[in-house]
Amino acid sequence: MAENEQMICYRCQKELQPAKTYLSYLGHSFFTDMLKCPECGEVYIPEELVKGRIAEVEMQLEDK
Repeated sequence: MAENEQMICYRCQKELQPAKTYLSYLGHSFFTDMLKCPECGEVYIPEELVKGRIAEVEMQLEDK
């Protein structure tokens, strides 16, 4: 995604806004800033987060 590119909610057609977001995945929870629809609350999860932080949680769980 380009720096100036707007992300639009597919459902509401509103511009996504940065917001502190609580994520819970496989029993692990954390807060992170993510783009979120101001109307319906739908969150955009970027590929970098999925391949980075979420992948780390998966590896930690596999090591246990």
